[in-house]
Parts: sequence; C-alpha cells; structure tokens
Amino acid sequence: MHPIAQKILVVGGNGFVGSAVCRTALSRGMQVVSISPSGRPWHTPKGHTPAWVSKVEWHKGNALEPETYEHLLSDVTAVVHTIGTLFEKSGYKSALKDGNVPRFVSSVAAGISGNKMSANPLEREQKKREGSYEALNRDTALRVCETFLKSTPTVQAIKPRAFIYVSAEDCNRPVVPSGYIKTKREAEILIEKMVQKHPEYRSVYIRPPLIYHPHFRPIVSPLAALLDLSATIHAKLPSVFPTPGAVLRTLGSVMPRPAWARESLVDSPFDSMARVLTIPPIHVDHVAEAICIAADNSRTDVHGTYGLEAIRQLIGYYQKGQKGQQRAGAHA
Repeated sequence: MHPIAQKILVVGGNGFVGSAVCRTALSRGMQVVSISPSGRPWHTPKGHTPAWVSKVEWHKGNALEPETYEHLLSDVTAVVHTIGTLFEKSGYKSALKDGNVPRFVSSVAAGISGNKMSANPLEREQKKREGSYEALNRDTALRVCETFLKSTPTVQAIKPRAFIYVSAEDCNRPVVPSGYIKTKREAEILIEKMVQKHPEYRSVYIRPPLIYHPHFRPIVSPLAALLDLSATIHAKLPSVFPTPGAVLRTLGSVMPRPAWARESLVDSPFDSMARVLTIPPIHVDHVAEAICIAADNSRTDVHGTYGLEAIRQLIGYYQKGQKGQQRAGAHA
C-alpha cells in the first residue's frame, strides 16, 4: 500500500446534496470520485458548468450493481451515500431543480397518492423494481456499504475508512409517507450491524431536517423561511407555554405506535409534525461541510448519528455566528 491524499467516493455526486459534497470536498483538498446512473457531470439549473466540476471523476454506475463501481473502492478513503427519494415514482426532483412550481405541486400530489400501499403483491413487487423506498433509500446504501467493506484498500489510510449515510430527520410525516423514514432507519440499523464487524471502518449517519439552497432550489426557500421563523418562535417562548410543538409532542407520547415503527425506532406522526415546527431548516452547504469533516480520516471521533444540533457543533456553526457578530460590531 502507498499513502495518497484523501479520496472520497460520492454515490449520487451529481445530485443536490451530492454535488455540494463534491464541491466542499475539493475545497478541503480531497480528491473526489462520483458515481450516478447517468454518469454525467453536475451543472446548475441554468445549465452552467462551474470550474470545480472538471476536478471530479464522474463515472456511470448503479449502486445496486457492485460490478459497475467496485473497482473504484480500493483507493478511496471514505464513501458518502447521498441518493434517496421522498416520494416513490415521482418527478419532484426535476421540478425542484427547474423551479417549476406547478409541476412540483403535481409531482408531490402524485407521489403522495401513488405511495398508498397496494393490496396486490404483484403491484408491490413491480413498484420495488421501478424504484421504491426500499430500493433507493435502503438497499442501495446496504449494497454499497457491503461492497466497500469487502474492498481491499490500496492506500495507506491513517485511520479507519468512513462510510457516511445521508439519512434524514423524521420531520416529514404525514405529508411524506411513513415508508420514507422507515427505510432510512432500517438502512441505519443494518449498516451499523455490518460495520461493527469491521473495526477498520466507521459509520456516520447524517440526519438533516429540510435542506435548502436559495439559488439551486428556490421553490423551497419560502417554506424554509417559514419553518425557520416557527423554530425561532418556539425556541424563544417559555417552556411552560403550550406551543403547537409541545401539544403535538404530548399527543405523540400517548398515541400507540405500529410494530414497524417500534422496530425501526420511529416516533409517532405527532412527534414528526412537532419537529417540523421546532427544528429549523439547514443550508445544503452546511450539510456538505459536516459530511466532509466526517469523511476526514483524522476525525475518528466522528461516528454515529448526527442530527441538526450535532451537525452545527461539528461545523462550528455557533462559533461562526459569534465571529460574524463581532465583525458586524466592529463595523458599526
């Protein structure tokens, strides 16, 4: 083996979160490889190609087919899995990218109605083949992780190699079907079981709430602003005040959960709705920064689950805010 610069493989590097990870990793001096079904380099919603794109190795690969990417794993020091879907069989992602509000609304509506569980097992199997929660949110991650753990490193990694799974905070129900968070949590549990058998690897689960970017996903910006305001108001009110979030959590504590929710460590829909109101959205660049810090082989302290507060602590969010306030005061 021979030492080289840290190199990460981003599964879904030309997507919304994946592209931010690629860009941030390059700025931190890492080498970056991406795989995606198309293999095409990332471009802005207006079709522009920034200079950093040329520094990424773009490869075509199917996460469920290891033979399409296993040859790339030996010389990477970390793998980041970013692919997934909020809605099965929905074109909401392209509508978000294009900023097409009518198409986005219709795609979400179609996704919600199309995610009702069918009683026909043949329809369920067909749905899975076409791209279900199970296939995209869970099985792709399990297959990539399994292949990564089997790879023989040709690089001298100073510390254990990291597998980073971009999961999600449970704050989407009941608008987003429960299958979304169920498969996310199942992926976390099963990945952890695999990684525990390999001490030369470590696992990190990033759980962001709503992710926004004012330019790349302008449709989400108004909602992000409203949710940020809601979280701020909830944070400033006295704890004894019966806020909507507190009321919802109380309801969640007394309502029974289905068996799958208990097995996947998922709370009630009331708790999920409470998080919507109390957890502020996060900028995609902050998510990417946390992921790249986790991918750094020198950060063996980074492992396990990271929700919003843990993500902020990891990237020094509060210290950055204090410095910004100090600079603003100096110019006042």
